Amino acid sequence: MLAVFSAPSHYVQGKNATAALGHEMKRLGLTGPALIVASKSVIRLLTEVWQKHLGEAGIAHAVYQFGGECSYPEIERIKSAATANHSRVIIGAGGGKVLDAARAAADDLNLPVVNCPTVASSDAPCSALSVIYTEDGVFQEYRFYRKNPDLVLVDTQVIAKAPPRLLVAGMGDALATWFEAKTCVEGHIRNMRGGASTRSAAALAELCYRILIEDGADALRAVQTQVVNPALERLVEANTLLSGLGFESSGLAAAHAVHNGLTVAPPTHAYYHGEKVAYGLLVQLVLEGQPRSVIDPVLNFASTVGLPITLAEVGLAEVSREMLEQIATRATAEGETIHNEPFEVRPDMVADAILAADAMGRAWRRTAVSQS
Repeated sequence: MLAVFSAPSHYVQGKNATAALGHEMKRLGLTGPALIVASKSVIRLLTEVWQKHLGEAGIAHAVYQFGGECSYPEIERIKSAATANHSRVIIGAGGGKVLDAARAAADDLNLPVVNCPTVASSDAPCSALSVIYTEDGVFQEYRFYRKNPDLVLVDTQVIAKAPPRLLVAGMGDALATWFEAKTCVEGHIRNMRGGASTRSAAALAELCYRILIEDGADALRAVQTQVVNPALERLVEANTLLSGLGFESSGLAAAHAVHNGLTVAPPTHAYYHGEKVAYGLLVQLVLEGQPRSVIDPVLNFASTVGLPITLAEVGLAEVSREMLEQIATRATAEGETIHNEPFEVRPDMVADAILAADAMGRAWRRTAVSQS
């Protein structure tokens, strides 16, 4: 099996980086007209900046307001808008679902894509795949592309102004990266690009985890006060670049499969991808029989930054046995990444691990309260 490492063509990060968008696009030979796919709040925040700096670069653009879900009907609407605009490049600006939908539309139209995450809420921006949901928000499938984004541009000033919970959700997504990568590397599992992991991919996944532990709390405080500091810059790089490279070039395991399972439960739809992945990671560690020396640092970090460690904290304070079985069945569907674990995984095992992780998290919460 050949080793495969996958990465975006160009990555730019820093305070007020949006002002350099036109310059960076021109440097890569990306010309207009461009279609910018963005949520309503991002359009309100960045319209003037786009007009000024894309205009200075001579890149004409139109703006499409994202409908809210990365579903196939929404992707078709974006394609129609791009065709009507005679677009030669698609720019996604927003969170993970915005970027995933923009990337899907660009791939269908054989256009280059630029990802401008305005939150550090997931590791989606750098990858060559999208997570597709139904219009009701239920996970449908992973969709893979021929190549990674042509440009990823991350404005940390914009991220510092986003709700802190979004940064925390990104930490949840990134928290699973090293543990899932380690499982895949040790099991000689094909990564998301169909090849073996490289040592560099595994090292980047481990670096991602170290930065989270060292800088996560300080970065969260920076966003809570809407300032950019070195800890935030490092943390954004971990959430966005390192986690993206680590998961795509090393692989996913149980944590993301459990996330996919949780999406069948409507009460979880109010929670972000990374929040559900964080809980999925605890389930993975239980499934793998990891010792408390591995689990406790994860529980401690999650508690410190506000990631969920109980079912109640992903909307499932009351979960019926029937719903639990539906979650476990979806998590273990054919082709799911949970089958990258080095043992057979059955739905009953996942259901038990979900409840065991919840009990562990509740016990951790009780201990924290008694010590405060």
